[in-house]
Amino acid sequence: MADNARAKRLADLIREVVAQKLQRGIKDPRLGSHVTITDTRVTGDLREATVFYTVYGDEEEREAAAAGLESARGVLRSEVGRAAGVKFTPTLTFVMDALPDTARNIEVLLDKARQSDAKVREASAGAAYAGGADPYRKPEDDETDDTAE
Repeated sequence: MADNARAKRLADLIREVVAQKLQRGIKDPRLGSHVTITDTRVTGDLREATVFYTVYGDEEEREAAAAGLESARGVLRSEVGRAAGVKFTPTLTFVMDALPDTARNIEVLLDKARQSDAKVREASAGAAYAGGADPYRKPEDDETDDTAE
C-alpha cells in the first residue's frame, strides 16, 4: 500500500493532466469548455482513480459530456501514465460532481429561512411581552409576598 501523501500527489497530477488534455488535446465537441474537473481521488493501492467533474449546462449537455468522457477514457489514461511514470497506471472512473447541485439546494433553503425570519420579525415588531418584561420571580418579590400575609 502506498502512503496517503503519495496517493494525494498522484491524484493532483491526474487532475491536472486530465484537465489539460480535455482543454487542449481532445477534439470531441461533447467535451467543450463547459466541462470542469473538480477533484480526483486515488485508492490506497494506486490502482483506481475517481475523477469528479461538473458540466455547465442542461441535462442534455451533461449526458453528452458523460458519453464523451467515457469514449476518451483510454486516451486520458495513456496521458496520465505518460505523465506519472508509475508502474501501473490507475484506471479512471468519471463521476458527476454533485457539489454545484448541493450548493444550489442550500441557497434555496437559506432563502426560505431568510423569508421566514423576515415574517417573524414583522409579526414581532409591535408585540409586547406576555407577562411583563421579566416574568421570572426574584428573591425581592418573595420577601414582599411573605410580609403581605
